[in-house]
Amino acid sequence: MKYSKFIILYGLAFTFFSCGIFKKPQKKVSVSAGIAMKNLADTTKKATASKLKPYDQIITKKAVSGVGLIKVHRVEDKYFFEIPDSLLETDLLIVNRISKGATGASKGMFGYSGDQINEKVIRFAKGPNYKIFIKSMSYTERSADSSDNGMYRSVRNSGLQPIVASFDIKALSRDSAASVIDMTDYLTADNEVLFFDSKIKTALKISGLQADKSYISAVRTFPENIEIKTTKTYSTAEPGVNATYELNSSIIRLPKRPMVPRLYDERIGYFATGYTDFDQNPQGVEQTSMITRWRLEPKKEDEAKYLEGELVEPRQPIVFYIDPATPKKWVPYLMQGVNDWNVAFEAAGFKNAIVAKPAPGSEQDSTWSIESARHNVIVYKPSAVANASGPHVHDPRTGEILETHVNWYHNVMQLLRNWYFIQASAVDPRARKMKFDDELMGQLIRFVSSHEIGHTLGLRHNFGSSSTVPVKKLRDKAWVEANGHTPSIMDYARFNYVAQPEDGISEKGIFPRIGDYDKWAIEWAYRWYPEMDKVKEKSFLNNWIIKKTENNKQLWFGSETNTTDPRCQSEDIGDNAMMASGYGIKNLKRIMPNILKWTKEENEGYDNAKQIYGELLQQYDRYLGHVVKNVGGVMFNPKVVESKGDYVAFVPRRKQKEAIQFLNTELFNTPIWLLNKELFKKTGSAGLTGVISNAQNKVLGALVNAADLNGMQQALTMNGENAYGPIELLQDLRGCIFNELYTGKSISIYRRNLQKSYLDKLFQVLKPKSTPFPGTEPDLNDVSTIVKMEIRTLHSLIKGAISRTSERMSNAHLMDLNERIKDFYKDKK
Repeated sequence: MKYSKFIILYGLAFTFFSCGIFKKPQKKVSVSAGIAMKNLADTTKKATASKLKPYDQIITKKAVSGVGLIKVHRVEDKYFFEIPDSLLETDLLIVNRISKGATGASKGMFGYSGDQINEKVIRFAKGPNYKIFIKSMSYTERSADSSDNGMYRSVRNSGLQPIVASFDIKALSRDSAASVIDMTDYLTADNEVLFFDSKIKTALKISGLQADKSYISAVRTFPENIEIKTTKTYSTAEPGVNATYELNSSIIRLPKRPMVPRLYDERIGYFATGYTDFDQNPQGVEQTSMITRWRLEPKKEDEAKYLEGELVEPRQPIVFYIDPATPKKWVPYLMQGVNDWNVAFEAAGFKNAIVAKPAPGSEQDSTWSIESARHNVIVYKPSAVANASGPHVHDPRTGEILETHVNWYHNVMQLLRNWYFIQASAVDPRARKMKFDDELMGQLIRFVSSHEIGHTLGLRHNFGSSSTVPVKKLRDKAWVEANGHTPSIMDYARFNYVAQPEDGISEKGIFPRIGDYDKWAIEWAYRWYPEMDKVKEKSFLNNWIIKKTENNKQLWFGSETNTTDPRCQSEDIGDNAMMASGYGIKNLKRIMPNILKWTKEENEGYDNAKQIYGELLQQYDRYLGHVVKNVGGVMFNPKVVESKGDYVAFVPRRKQKEAIQFLNTELFNTPIWLLNKELFKKTGSAGLTGVISNAQNKVLGALVNAADLNGMQQALTMNGENAYGPIELLQDLRGCIFNELYTGKSISIYRRNLQKSYLDKLFQVLKPKSTPFPGTEPDLNDVSTIVKMEIRTLHSLIKGAISRTSERMSNAHLMDLNERIKDFYKDKK
């Protein structure tokens, strides 16, 4: 039996008393009293031992047994686990998934077959009184020195892991090297070790377990894992309505030989796991982060070849299976999306490192299960959700990825069709219909498959990748077909919407693919370095990153969390948003008059046209949003002390003014091309003025707000004459939005709405509902002063223009604006 933690606690208490920290008078114990205490302990031990029964009385001849990681015995309706002593205090990973979803209970993107509902690391441990405990393990606090030196002992002593379950030992194995426990009640009950996490229950709106409607379906044991299948019925928020799920729990032994971790570096986009290290920094604590990645190592006999630069096969390749429920015609494309990553792994020195296979039939492998945590599966979900995702499960000790189940929702094909229709139909005639040919849809599926597989390899989104490509190259047929329109498939850079019909660019220059950044990121994470401690490896990798990325801009990683950096945007491409969006809008103008024609289907209404028109408006908004991000933009370039350049940089003034001029051309000067009266009559979409006003309001809200104006004012202190400040911004906007005040022209209905909206945005800056950060309140900085000055200037111009404007509606509009400003000042008083 192991009592180490109890001994440590009592030992610490003894140390405190004996060292005089908590001095107490010593009591003498008589010899007779000591003997009595020993006799009492012996009696208690014998009484406890009497609870044990002979092995054959518990595991009877009726038992149906399985031998594996843990021996599992089914005796009539009871399940017994035979826990070997060799498995005690061993880390076991538990992954719980839905095997079959509850009818009518799936919520949005969750609740389907294959969805993960919980994950835990546990240990079986022996306790006093012939008990087996389950302890829930955490690795958030550690010591770099795992010997009994330094802080290790203190960390260990102060981190008693919680006991989450307790079982009486029913019998010992015949050789007394294992303990038999009855798991029946634990498997039939509800708990957060083997079943739903409480947060997932809340998301699915299920609550109490209905035990009389729940049961154990099967328990199977294998050499490195156990698979438990149960049927659970829960109450729901709707009275009298139940939700029944079939659940699968995988218990897996974590690697006996932990993988050597690779430390996280913010210059390369990987998911990470971490812990607080109490030994790494002798004068404090250090937060250590490790990337999540698969364990790829050359075979022992190939190590020398690998180190000499020869491509070798890994000891254990990464294998993905395709869900048998997947429509057969899409299986080859999903598989190709997986296999495409081999070109990146070759950069890391491995060939055939990743492979996709159809799921085996029962006649090929009777032990194969889609829910098993032994297998990586692309799971096909019959869902209306238009999406896909690539999560993974990793070893919390090292970051080693152990398995993944990619979620592939059926309706992702509608999303792909809409993306490609809007971004590519101007240059690709195959996209000018509502049902794409199988080959086109298959290639679209392949690209999304590659993207999601990238996540399962540990890669995060690289939203900055496409910003490294000059826009003019995106129209260069030879260049873009050879290199692709973005260096990373992990970017949200969908398709090359910059390409124009006259460029003659084929699918190779329109679709994303595994690019230079992807190859570099895989090489950095998966290149094998034997016998190099993490301190030396960190220095080596740091120098390598500097050498590679400073000489090749296309290897830059731009995080999706850099919300103020215009280079790191979703759905954009190219190094200049104004040029790229301009080309994108040209293509939208080609699509707009053809919507009714290209969406027409026999015996159908106009829902297709309405949907595609909505998609076109969204794409137009995206192009505008890409441009807006340049105004007041702040750029971040992760650095170490050995790197060149600054961490923070501001978008040049010239580029910010270019953005305002673009918005004036494409938005403030009314984009009449968006208004197709025939389309409105057929589809019954929103009013004509609403389409324009919605787009303009979004942009004005992004340009004129207290936080961004304050940021631009702060940039003046850092950037001086090179900065584009809020005074200049408001002057430029006034010239764009109120140019009729200078020209005397009549003001159209669209321009009247725009001017009212702009004035309202200025008012809102001075009376914000809330401010996200202390100190950004406009009354506590220059923003209120600047906005009040702009309102006074506008007021003066409006009053002067009233007498010069003869057109009736324009004059009434200006008088209205005049009254609004006066009323606002009255309210402020």
